Amino acid sequence: RLRVPPSAVQGCTIWGNHSSTQYPDVNHALVKIGGGTKAVPDAIGDPAWLHGAYITTVQQRGAAIINARKLSSAMSAAKAISDHLHDFVVGSDGRVVSMAVSSDGSYGVEAGLIYSFPV
Repeated sequence: RLRVPPSAVQGCTIWGNHSSTQYPDVNHALVKIGGGTKAVPDAIGDPAWLHGAYITTVQQRGAAIINARKLSSAMSAAKAISDHLHDFVVGSDGRVVSMAVSSDGSYGVEAGLIYSFPV
């Protein structure tokens, strides 16, 4: 919708796993656009789309890749693992990233469960 490269967006959190149950959360996401930086919801300007079609599209992304390529989405998962390991070993240079950590009970996630949280 905004016609910017993925590198122009930061702070989007995906809650859940790589399936139709994942939930994209752009409440704290920022986008570099038009020479400045805006909150993603403000830049989009369409709450109905953000809370409807956008979520559905993200949730069905894995299936869409499989249908389009007639292959699994394993390469997408492999790229995510590579990015995760990079940030774990080298650091994220201040960016918010997701890491699998043991829950302390925050966000309603059972304490002791290994879960991906924004860190």
